[in-house]
Parts: sequence; C-alpha cells; structure tokens
Amino acid sequence: MPRRAIDWKKTGKQLLFLRNDNLSLRRYVCRENNYDKGECDGRCDTCKYDMDTSISRSELARVFSVTESVVFNWENGITPVSLEDMLFYCEIAGVDLKDLIVFEN
Repeated sequence: MPRRAIDWKKTGKQLLFLRNDNLSLRRYVCRENNYDKGECDGRCDTCKYDMDTSISRSELARVFSVTESVVFNWENGITPVSLEDMLFYCEIAGVDLKDLIVFEN
C-alpha cells in the first residue's frame, strides 16, 4: 500500500470551516476563556457570547496556547498541525479526525 500524504491546504480549509461553524467548539472556547475568570457560569444559554458567531483566531489561539499567526498558518496550509493539536481540536469540536484530514490524490 502506498504511503498517503496530507494535503495541508485543504485540511486547513476544513479547520477554518470548523472554526467558523461549530457550536461545540464555540461552547468550549467560550467556557475556556471566561469560566475560570468568573464571567461565565458554564451554561451557554446565559452566556454573553453569541453562540452563532464564529470563533476568532485569537480566541482559538488562547485555547491552544499558540499565537494567532500559528492558527492562521494552520488554516492556510502553511504549517502542519501537530497530531496532538489535531486530536485536541477534534475532541473539543466533537468531530472525527478522518473528517478533517484531506489526503492528496
């Protein structure tokens, strides 16, 4: 069986789409950024954040403890995402790894 390579540009687009439209990820980011500060009670229906808005790169960067430019590079296929970060991304967004990774033809 030939080895397959990941198309990081297409995988990055999947990550960008997920950041812009994933309620599980939005809830996690909201809770992670505000719950420990006493600004959120953990019930997203009373949260000051609109659950229908996309997550900013800076919000996501704080969750992953990286810079905003790292998230930009992931989403544009410039830098590959580490396996640990990809698995964490999937866990908090509630998606399977196979749904995010796009292999080259």
